[in-house]
Formats: sequence, C-alpha cells, structure tokens
Amino acid sequence: MQIKLTHPSDTKAVLSIVADQETLTKIKESLVKQLGKSVKVAGFRDGKAPLDIIEKNLDPATLQSEFIDQVLNHYYTQAVVKENLRVVSQPEVNLKKFVPFTTFEFEVTVDVIGDVKLPDYKKIKVEKKTANVTAADVTDVIESLRQRTSEKKAVDRAAKDGDETIIDFKGTDSKGEAVSGAEGKDYPLTLGSNSFIPGFEANVVGLKKGEEKTFTIPFPKDYGVKALQGKKVTFAITVKEINELVKPKADDAFAATVGPFKTLADLKKDVKTQLTLEKQRELDRANETELLRAIAAKSTVSIPDSVIEQQVLSMEEEEKRNLVYRGQTWQEHLDGEGVTEEEHRARNRKDAEEQVKIGIVLGAIGDQEKVEITPEEVEVRMQLLKGQYQDAQMQAELDKPEARQDVAARLRSEKIIALLAGKK
Repeated sequence: MQIKLTHPSDTKAVLSIVADQETLTKIKESLVKQLGKSVKVAGFRDGKAPLDIIEKNLDPATLQSEFIDQVLNHYYTQAVVKENLRVVSQPEVNLKKFVPFTTFEFEVTVDVIGDVKLPDYKKIKVEKKTANVTAADVTDVIESLRQRTSEKKAVDRAAKDGDETIIDFKGTDSKGEAVSGAEGKDYPLTLGSNSFIPGFEANVVGLKKGEEKTFTIPFPKDYGVKALQGKKVTFAITVKEINELVKPKADDAFAATVGPFKTLADLKKDVKTQLTLEKQRELDRANETELLRAIAAKSTVSIPDSVIEQQVLSMEEEEKRNLVYRGQTWQEHLDGEGVTEEEHRARNRKDAEEQVKIGIVLGAIGDQEKVEITPEEVEVRMQLLKGQYQDAQMQAELDKPEARQDVAARLRSEKIIALLAGKK
C-alpha cells in the first residue's frame, strides 16, 4: 500500500492511496467465498466449488460493487491509523483509477482536528471556593418545610399575604392579542411568594372568592424572555378559591414529622450538613468549569467548522427537548427571544466552539497522562444507570454499544477533570 498525505489546511486532510496487488487478491477471494455461500453450482456441494467457477455464477455488478466497498474500507481504516489522523467527518471518496480486481487508486478527503498545543496545565490554578451556609440559609429551608406541610383551610374573606389562591388568568397586549405563556387555569398562587412578575400578586390581595379584576403591569426590563422585557400586559384574573395556610410550629414535634429527628436542633444540623454538601458540589463544578476554560484558553487547536456547526445543532436539539417539557414550541421560544433561527445559532456558536475546544483539550491531556477506563468501570456505571431507569425502552437504549461508548467517554473525562482538579 502506498499512502500520500497532504494537508490543504490545518483542518483538512487528503489521503492518496494506491492498493497493492496481493491485498486486492485476498479481498477478492474472501468476497467470492462469502458471496458463494448463497450460490448453488451444479455438480458441487454448497461451498465446495472452485473459486473461479463460483465467480462465474455471481452477478458481476454485485461482486464489483462489494469489492470496491471492502477495498475502500480496508485501506481507508489502515491509512487513518497509520497517519494518526483525528477524523471528524464522513470521508469524501474520489476513485482515481480502477481496473477490476487488479488496480485500485483512490483519494479520500476528510475534516480533521489539527495538532493540539497544550500549556503547562498543571501550573494553571483557580481559586478554590468553599461553601458557607448561614443560619439564615437553614431558616429558609425550615420555613420551606413548614410551608409544604401547611394545612389548607378554605376561608370566606379577602385574600391576604400568605394565603394560597386558586386563580384563572390571561394576559393580552395593547392590541388585545393573547401573550404567549401569560395564561393559566386553576393556577395555585401563594401570595407573598413573589413567584409572579412584580405587581401581579399585589393586585390579587384584597379580592374575594368569585371576584374578577383587570389590571395592566409591565414585565421587568431584565425578564428572561426578550420579547416581553419592559412590555405592558393587561391581565384579567378570576379568584376561584382562597385557602389560609396554617403552618406547623417549628418545634421538636415538627422535626419528628419531617424525618428521623428527635429535636428541632437535630433537624437544623442535618439541614446545614446537606446544604453544605449541595453548595460545595455546585462550587466544585463551577471551579472545574473555570479551570477547564482557563486551560482551553491557553491551548492552541485548529477546529473544523463542521465540528462546531454540529455542536451548535446538538445544543439546539437539547434545547428543543427541554422545551417539550415546558409545553413550548420552538417557534414560540424564538419569538420570545426575539430572534430568528439563524440568529439563535449564531449566538450559540461561541459557546459551541468553547465546548468543542474543551473536549478536544481534555482528550489531549488524557492521552498525555495515559488516562484509561477499564471495562469493569464501565460496567459498574452501566448498572447504576440501569438501576435509575426501569422502563424497557430505556433499558434497550442502554444495551446499545454506543451507549457503552458514551459512558466510557464520560468516565474518562471525569477522571481527567479529577486529575486536573487535584482530586486524584
């Protein structure tokens, strides 16, 4: 086999390959044997006829097509390994010269990841943050627990802060058209929770069961949906129920109803421990992200546009899946953001490029540090995942080879990150 490698650019590779006669002969013989298993030749038992006779009984077009596919796959795979290419696209094949079964010359063009130049990453550090849980944080959790275990008591009076109201509401713009996402039926709203935009709950206070009200208030200028930022919306509401929430007293008896706690002090101690663990996990993840960004920023790597575009689309697909759970269509989301699909993708491109670069840099560090994952480690994680998903469809998905490959890749990344963060 003769291979000539050229790089039209840092992210493009062209392999010019000339096959050798010996390998072509072996591939053809193997193929004739394989195809001949389904061919009956008079005078011979199945599979016992000479190859030249079997070949005469095969469809020439099928034989030639299969031969070309096998030769391409064989030499392309070998060439990529030999030249140590990091291919990230489907190959574009150009058959330059082909004389059936004797001469085979072709050219393959692929997108590749260029050389990765790493900094002295072991010397790159970020400030490690430590979780700090205050008494106020613990009190907030206790109050939340009391709120969730409150007894509801229907009352026949005007609604006030602390009450749970059941309302219907609908928001319209200055033209009287419905505002997307500003409508609800039998919606439970606890007054004073500040779960709605400023000014909404204040307009419910003072209303009685069965009363209606119409009012106009602006959305905050920093509201999450761009199209609604600062926009005035007219809401029509109907109060359907008013419930007084009677919270249990925060004492030892209350603590015993929440969990295996003898005293309120025991409950508060456990809350502080759990909050500290949760906050520290969040800080550790933030520290790791900051570290990876710092290392990637000091690394040099050429990334094909095709890889970045694929990451942009992948991010978009994940976003669409999340929208399904929120009951929102993709177009509604784009309208809410006030952007077109092209503008949305352009906005995500920078994040996509950073994510791809971090992944490539992580892989290069893993190679340099010889980080490996054992089949046993993969199996343990697979069993944990299977334990989390009991439905048959998810179990079948996890049984696919690509799921195991994804888990192995994730485990390797986790190991590399732990190494960089000094955890191992």
